[in-house]
Amino acid sequence: MANDDLGRTLRRLRRLASLTQEELASRSGVSVDVIRQLEQRRKHSARLPTLHALANGLGVELTTLLGDPPAVSSSGENDGPQFVAVRRAVMPALWGPEPPPPGPDFTLDALRGQIADGWTQYHAAEFDTVMKALPDLISDARSAAASGSEDERGAGYAALGKVLQLAGHVAVRMGKTDLALISLERAIDAAGQSSDPLLLPMIVNSTAWTYQRQGRLADALGIALRAADNMAKLGLTGTADGLKVWGGLTMSAATSAARSGDYGRAAAMMETAEKEAARVSKMPDGGDNRMVSVFSPSSVRVERVRLAVQYGHPRDALALAKGMRLSKDTPPSWRTWLLLDVARAHADIGDAAGAVKTLESLRRVAPAWMQHHTLAVAIVRDLWALPNHPPGLRALADFLGVSE
Repeated sequence: MANDDLGRTLRRLRRLASLTQEELASRSGVSVDVIRQLEQRRKHSARLPTLHALANGLGVELTTLLGDPPAVSSSGENDGPQFVAVRRAVMPALWGPEPPPPGPDFTLDALRGQIADGWTQYHAAEFDTVMKALPDLISDARSAAASGSEDERGAGYAALGKVLQLAGHVAVRMGKTDLALISLERAIDAAGQSSDPLLLPMIVNSTAWTYQRQGRLADALGIALRAADNMAKLGLTGTADGLKVWGGLTMSAATSAARSGDYGRAAAMMETAEKEAARVSKMPDGGDNRMVSVFSPSSVRVERVRLAVQYGHPRDALALAKGMRLSKDTPPSWRTWLLLDVARAHADIGDAAGAVKTLESLRRVAPAWMQHHTLAVAIVRDLWALPNHPPGLRALADFLGVSE
């Protein structure tokens, strides 16, 4: 349930930001008394506008304040045996044996295909499936990177970097950002020995996202901008894949700018990204789209909606989303985020019926994801507190346990 540990999380994030209760009150516009009651757990929940304000004052995502790992496994655990196996694969024992050579049936093409399948499953929120596969994929990639000719080892390191990047993403979704950074740092090491010049900037983008989840906004902005600039200097944006990677970094930088309070700079970056995204479809397809950054006119528009609603411009968000048709290559995870953001924008302007209608669509598209997502629960809880309930709200409240 959303807000169950709100007070504890609020106190921890405030201390990480080196803010007193009074300073957070000044930054957020939320009274010191409300902050004190939440931290002392005399008050166990807050209305969505209050949560928005506190998150903005702390410089974090709202889902960070709500204590969200939306990738909790189907068992309800976020540190169960499958995740323990992933941690062990990312960080094998010191002085362990060298990776064995690949078996006779092994091929790099098959391994790359399996890793690409893992990314598809990740974007479809099939986290249990991904975690089950990750240890063997990491082991196979390590074997490939340690055997064969120089070219084969370079391709093996490329596979290793990509699967460690995937492990880092899963760790973030499980709320384990420190493990994510370890996995991504090892992915960067592999990228440096790989045959793929786009792999390093892709992993830097993932690292920037992880920094954002930790509230390290200046670090996230700096590395994303530096990697994007380096790509341009090295002439890596002349292909569809290269432009997608550059675009992902630019969107990441825009998100960090917005979360740092510079919404104008973020909006300008996103407008530039949207113009560049139109060029992608005019370029020859580079290969397996599942193995490169998500960047298209649709993804840029989804991100613009997200930034608008997160930073207090719900009507702009709804205008951007109106009539949007997502391209067929837009991952399911992006579609679900769009619906959640649109629901949140409707709630922010007081359109309870519009919020419920959008949440009903979200339930049809991603019911398991919605149940685990504390922001979805927070929106429904806010709507449930209203004196007049629009049609459909009771079913949503029952589904998420808010009506109890």
